[in-house]
Amino acid sequence: MRIGSLADRTGTSRRLLRYYEEQGLIGSTRCANGYRDYAESCVDKVIQIRGLLDAGLPVRVIREVLPCTDTPRTIRISAATSDTIALLERERDRMTQRIRCLERNRDAISNYLEAIRLETVQVAQQAGDSQPAKPAEAVVSGTGA
Repeated sequence: MRIGSLADRTGTSRRLLRYYEEQGLIGSTRCANGYRDYAESCVDKVIQIRGLLDAGLPVRVIREVLPCTDTPRTIRISAATSDTIALLERERDRMTQRIRCLERNRDAISNYLEAIRLETVQVAQQAGDSQPAKPAEAVVSGTGA
């Protein structure tokens, strides 16, 4: 399939697909006219790459783990080295820290939305009152671990 089809099917830009190929994450063959031709299996591979990137893994880690995948979203490492295991443990721990930060931020946003909704109800109930309700406050943590 051509790059445009792969981009459409995975929701990934053509530029990113070329970058993934440059980084050795996916491969293609060239047609006689010079266009890239991707195998059907690249669809699942690109989706998996996107998921791993979204989870916070850097390309260097994905490059090491990706060859060990035999089905989408499943990682199998037959002869993992101690370096690979240590690398994956560090990445897992880093992801756990990011998840905790995201959970705190999500909770803060939820609390803020709840306060806004409550304030809106109070304002509607006090429609005749000349004093507007005070704005709700919430603290959102902007940094992770």
